[in-house]
Amino acid sequence: MRKIIVLTFITLDGVMQAPGGPEEDTSGGFKYGGWSAPYSDDVSGTMMQKQMEATDILLGRKTFEIFAGYWPEHADYWPGINNVTKYVLSNTMTASSWENSVFFTSVADIEKLKNSEGADIKVWGSGELVQLLLKHDLVDELWLKTYPVILGKGKKLFSDESFPASFKLTGSCVTPSGVIFANYARSGDVKTGTIGA
Repeated sequence: MRKIIVLTFITLDGVMQAPGGPEEDTSGGFKYGGWSAPYSDDVSGTMMQKQMEATDILLGRKTFEIFAGYWPEHADYWPGINNVTKYVLSNTMTASSWENSVFFTSVADIEKLKNSEGADIKVWGSGELVQLLLKHDLVDELWLKTYPVILGKGKKLFSDESFPASFKLTGSCVTPSGVIFANYARSGDVKTGTIGA
């Protein structure tokens, strides 16, 4: 069985929308794109390089389109990204010129992937996909980068439909600019009373 690891940038109030740039995702009239930029420092850069180890990735359609428009021509900054398999959940997209892209249409496809043999799978961004994975209890680890900023509005990481679950801290680091890198592994089930098990 393969682990599904969710990696995301998040604000103190849970917003994950458009951390990278002003035009990344303006849906819903979002005006704060690029909110992570002021907190860049050498420690953050080193931590990000560790998290960008080449491995298969799972993406929602919107994040895939952003990645496909950038990374094929900038792979020097993410070695191996063109070679790994990119799994994409989409009801509208079925093909891409980006090599090693595979398209899924259902949660059942993801469950089958998770139950296959192979390396861990990382989920980058992809807010709607992450909420779907959390709803169906398919997330094994959360690698969160929490920024000391409150935005008040924007797409959130967690929804009211998330499966009740507990996680344990497996690693953490605080950067000089105040970003908290924290990795959590699934450790129990709130519904059955096995929290921390």
